[in-house]
Amino acid sequence: MSATAELRRTVAELHRELTRYELVSWTAGNVSARVPDQDLMVIKPSGVSYDELGPHAMVVTDLHGKLVEGELAPSSDTAAHAYVYRHMPHVGGVVHTHSPYATAWAARGEPIPCVLTMIADEFGGDIPVGPFALIGDDSIGQGIVETLRASRSPAVLMRNHGPFTIGATARAAVKAAVLLEDVARTVHFARQLGSPDVIEQQHVDRLYERYQNVYGQ
Repeated sequence: MSATAELRRTVAELHRELTRYELVSWTAGNVSARVPDQDLMVIKPSGVSYDELGPHAMVVTDLHGKLVEGELAPSSDTAAHAYVYRHMPHVGGVVHTHSPYATAWAARGEPIPCVLTMIADEFGGDIPVGPFALIGDDSIGQGIVETLRASRSPAVLMRNHGPFTIGATARAAVKAAVLLEDVARTVHFARQLGSPDVIEQQHVDRLYERYQNVYGQ
C-alpha cells in the first residue's frame, strides 16, 4: 500500500474519533496528515458527512492546497493546514474542531490557564489564543504558526473561531484536540466555583518534561 493510500485510511479513521468524543457537529472540523518525505498532505473533503468519510473520500493536496488525488473539493481549511506544514516541518498532523468548551474560550479571546496537571503535561503551560482571521486563504495558518512558535502548546484557540491542534502525527494532533476539550470544560467548571490556582512554573516544567519523555510505554 502506498504512503498516501495508508494515510487516507488513517485520516478517515481519525475523523471518527472527532465524532466519538463529540468535538464536531454536522460537517464542521477536519483532520489532515503530512505525507512523509513528500510535499503532500491528506485532508477531509469540504462539506461531506462524517458517515461518508471512508478512505476513498479523503483527498490529497500539495502544500499549497492544490488537489493532487481525489474527486472532491478539499476542506475549506486546507490553506491553513498547508501553511502550517510549510512553516513547521516537525508537524505531521493538524486538527480543527469547533468543540464547545474550547471554542467558548476562543470566543472570549482568553487563554486557558495552566491550573491542572493535565494542562502542564500535554500543553506545557497556558493554552494560547491566536489572532482573528478570516477563512479562505492562509491567514488562519499564519496565526497558528505565529502563536505556536512562541509556545510549547500543541493547541491554539483562534479568536472567535475555534481550536486548532498540531502533532508529530495526525493521531497526536487528535489526542491534543480531545484533551483540549476536556481541560477547557474542567477549567470552565472551576471558574464557576471560584478562582482556580495557577501551577507554579517550576512544577509546570517538571510535569511537562516527565509526561513528554517518561510517561507511557
